[in-house]
Amino acid sequence: MALDWQFFLEDDGGGRTYLEWMFEAWGWTLSVAACAWVVAMVVGALMGTLRSLPIDRRANRFFIQFATAWVELFRNIPVLVQIFLWYFVVPKVFPAMQQLPGFTLVVLALGFFTSARIAEQVRAGIQSLPRGQRYAALAMGLTTFQSYRYVLWPMAFRTIWPPLTSESMNLLKNSSVAFAVSIAELTMYAMQVQEETSRGIEVYFVVTAIYAISAFSVNRVMAYFEKRLQIPGVVVARQAGGGH
Repeated sequence: MALDWQFFLEDDGGGRTYLEWMFEAWGWTLSVAACAWVVAMVVGALMGTLRSLPIDRRANRFFIQFATAWVELFRNIPVLVQIFLWYFVVPKVFPAMQQLPGFTLVVLALGFFTSARIAEQVRAGIQSLPRGQRYAALAMGLTTFQSYRYVLWPMAFRTIWPPLTSESMNLLKNSSVAFAVSIAELTMYAMQVQEETSRGIEVYFVVTAIYAISAFSVNRVMAYFEKRLQIPGVVVARQAGGGH
């Protein structure tokens, strides 16, 4: 069967071309991924920080247990199942959430799913720091929040930025499951256009290329910020020492 790329310029029956529809779907994909990324970073940083609190204080145990339960819950349920739960089950249990659009529910599902993974990275990054950093901050009179804000977080995030890059790319790719609840993103676009035109090869080739370009762009943006976050003296020392 001969390939026909001209069909992208044809009218889809709704007053727009298949090409315009594709860019609209791409916009929905990026919107879902970006909003979910914000949710994942905020919640993940919070839960990871709570899990890194010292256990020598009784008041901290509740927060540690809560954050641990959060991570285990959202990390061990498949993302597609979580989207179905948020879209079909949660609004039934909490009627007030029936007013939320499907886009918001998908963003919450993807954001919370990814937050569990980011929380583990944040926790590992903080706990990988020498204990003396925390003790020194407290000895200087900083509160627990100030010790995290000015001492622990800046160093920990420099350490975990590479795995955060991978999670950001995974989140973009995971946004494709939004098609299951009729969010008009790229995967749903590809399925519908293939059914309407029988041009599956062309459609899926282009959509695959768009996902690859989007993921590569995310990688480059995160790599740029990784370089900005590096401490020049540390980089020089590593290069001079042969990477050790």
